[in-house]
Amino acid sequence: MEEKKKILLVEDDETLLNVYKSRFELEGFEVAEVSDGEQALAKVMEFKPDLVLLDAMMPKINGFDVLDIIRNTPETTSIKVIMLTALSQESNKEHARSVGADDYLVKSQVVIGDIVAKVKQHLGIPAKTQYLDQEKEAA
Repeated sequence: MEEKKKILLVEDDETLLNVYKSRFELEGFEVAEVSDGEQALAKVMEFKPDLVLLDAMMPKINGFDVLDIIRNTPETTSIKVIMLTALSQESNKEHARSVGADDYLVKSQVVIGDIVAKVKQHLGIPAKTQYLDQEKEAA
């Protein structure tokens, strides 16, 4: 049996965190979650995720700094990181890419199906487009 892909969710909004966790578990991922940047750095080393879904504005250490540390730590440099944030300014997107984000999604511009599709894309997993299309129609 194929091993489940591991996702680390880093989000300080507990409601969003629970929604994301439930959906990714339904999609067959092994999920760990933390609510601040400091916890994220510890969990990345312990959990060894295939991908990190990372909020930008969080307590203790912000997402941009977390990303920078992940990219500059030999054990974690190759982990895929998608920034998922409320920050929609082009300068924030450019900053995220300059420190090594694999992708940048603005929360107000995506539904959870889009997020799942992006995660699968970055992990090389075929997306179920039918489900994605149904969810967009319902939104």
